[in-house]
Amino acid sequence: MFPPPLTNNNNIYLPSPLQSFQTKMQIPNSKPNSDSEPVSEAERRIRRLALHLSPVACVAAEQLEMAACGGRGKLSVDTPSLSSYMRGKHRDIQEKVFDYFNANPHLQTPVEISKDDHRELCMKQLTGLVREAGIRPLRYVVNDPAKYFAILEAVGGVDMSLGIKMGVQYSLWGGSVLNLGTQKHKDKYFDGIDNLDYPGCFAMTELHHGSNVQGLQTLATFDVMTDEFIIDTPNDGAIKWWIGNAAVHGKFATVFARLKLPTYDTKGVTDMGVHAFIVPIRDMETHQPLPGIEIHDCGHKIGLNGVDNGALRFRSVRIPRDNLLNRFGDVSREGKYTSTLPTVNKRFAATLGELVGGRVGLAYSSVSVLKVAGTIAIRYSLLRQQFGPPNQPEVSILDYQSQQHKLMPMLASTYAFHFATTTLVEKYSQMKKTHDEELVADVHALSAGLKAYITSYTAKSLSICREACGGHGYAAVNRFGILRNDHDIFQTFEGDNTVLLQQVAMDLLKQYQGKFKGGTLAVTWNYLRESMNTYLSQPNPVTVRWEGEDHLRDPNFQLDAFRYRTSRLLQSVVVRLRKHSKTLGDFGAWNRCLNHLLTLAESHIESVILAKFIEAVQSCPDPSSQAALKLVCDLYALDRIWNDIGTYRNVDYVAPNKAKAIHKLTEYLSFQVRNVARELVDAFDLPDYVTRAPIAMRSGAYSQYTQYVGF
Repeated sequence: MFPPPLTNNNNIYLPSPLQSFQTKMQIPNSKPNSDSEPVSEAERRIRRLALHLSPVACVAAEQLEMAACGGRGKLSVDTPSLSSYMRGKHRDIQEKVFDYFNANPHLQTPVEISKDDHRELCMKQLTGLVREAGIRPLRYVVNDPAKYFAILEAVGGVDMSLGIKMGVQYSLWGGSVLNLGTQKHKDKYFDGIDNLDYPGCFAMTELHHGSNVQGLQTLATFDVMTDEFIIDTPNDGAIKWWIGNAAVHGKFATVFARLKLPTYDTKGVTDMGVHAFIVPIRDMETHQPLPGIEIHDCGHKIGLNGVDNGALRFRSVRIPRDNLLNRFGDVSREGKYTSTLPTVNKRFAATLGELVGGRVGLAYSSVSVLKVAGTIAIRYSLLRQQFGPPNQPEVSILDYQSQQHKLMPMLASTYAFHFATTTLVEKYSQMKKTHDEELVADVHALSAGLKAYITSYTAKSLSICREACGGHGYAAVNRFGILRNDHDIFQTFEGDNTVLLQQVAMDLLKQYQGKFKGGTLAVTWNYLRESMNTYLSQPNPVTVRWEGEDHLRDPNFQLDAFRYRTSRLLQSVVVRLRKHSKTLGDFGAWNRCLNHLLTLAESHIESVILAKFIEAVQSCPDPSSQAALKLVCDLYALDRIWNDIGTYRNVDYVAPNKAKAIHKLTEYLSFQVRNVARELVDAFDLPDYVTRAPIAMRSGAYSQYTQYVGF
């Protein structure tokens, strides 16, 4: 943490540079006793400088000062009550997953495993879960999504590759059949998908097109003479790429292709836009690729090597007309197209809207990864001791302010994300039951924003956790490398994060336009009505200077600050877009303002997350748990405000004295959260056989670590 004493070539003891500095300056104790003479301002500044230069002195003095701050001691946290409030109503099925794998050590993924072995193990894990443990996720995909996501969270805790493989089978392949097909498809395929007789793929992404789904080039041309669709890959750019389950195990694929129908009057074809088709890709008996289908392996990846990603090329592959997933559009025997939706764009939007569950699942799963990583890093930081005051025991590295700065806001964010994604899952479940149009739009934008924001935050945090655990964090057995590599792609699939944030920004602009045309705002955006009015007026010259702790910890102040920032960003980007569109056109103006738009989207999502966190605090029935959550919520809010303090200062929303008070209080709250950090991570209720990192074991961590390497 700081330079130790040195020896010269003659082994003569040399004091550290810091000790020499303190000796030369003759710095007195940081806290004078009652008999001390008055201390000058210069001496006070020297002492403070010494504290900044000396981590050990700083730790001791800061702890004394913070412990005395406000006369408050450590919170008492009832961990079982907090855990009960956190875990939700589906913990029983999660424990069933954990118990199954704990009882079957041969199905647990070893640290060192080849790509091919990992793929086979992953399939055995999924088969065992379904056929031996009796867990059938498909029935919950539509009827009880919250239970499905709970299973997905637990399975991802066993092996992230297994979680993704399960998601491909049930959420993507199975979900596309259930959500885009009609009853005939459910009758034919449900049981086979459910029991894994029909392992399948979700073939949307192409070599040349990922995010731009409307630009897909794979063709599905209807042949009236044979009553079949002909699936073709017209060029190399249209090869289906990164298709999970395709390289080894898949027998079917939901293929997204451009529907081409004959136009009899001109003897041409009409492009009806992108539709989904069920295409068998391997023989059910021999498992060989079917005629006209070429399958290749995408090879070794940075992470998730238990998932067999492959590439598919189709050469005039014929499938029955019934294989069109026809919920939103159908083709008759005569080749006539019918749909309840009038335009290509509306049908496309409805199709993608039914697939939003993948984003919900990724946001939810990303929080689970953050819980595991945070638990490992914090437990180790409580265990690990380095340096200390002279002639006294070494102190825990979590007692250092720098370590608290790395990990405590992250812990607060984990709690915030937990409640935000829990709310998202509840909204999604309600949407699947009611099909309410306003709720569909709300879930679409909210899932895009939360998936983008949370997965990006988790990706950065995994590296911070690794660094916070020093050299031992670099050992593969302690999992940070595996978690980081497996999670990294969360930022890309189910929608690239930059693209998803643009969707959020676009939706905000539509809401803004609707507000000034007298329209109603969607549920999540209601706050803009008041905040925009606040933005159009000047900040209150009195409140901008308030710096009392009660004021700064008031949820109304915190939420108003978040929403003020979002409203300001929204108003200013509208002005910029109008200005630049006159000379650059709409596309050029959007690109010119793109970074501004991304910041707007992130600001809005942070506002939503904080609002849900505040609601969760207020709804908590146990007083001790509520107090702990309030502390964590305050840290989350004030840390975010401090991180963007320049924005608030630039518009005089926060005066200099208030900015300083926010910074000091944020550091104090980090210290307070550190005091209950063990209880807060224990409330995640992650057993040792789920975290699986020796340095994070609840007892005997070092002994288990040494045993692992062979001692």
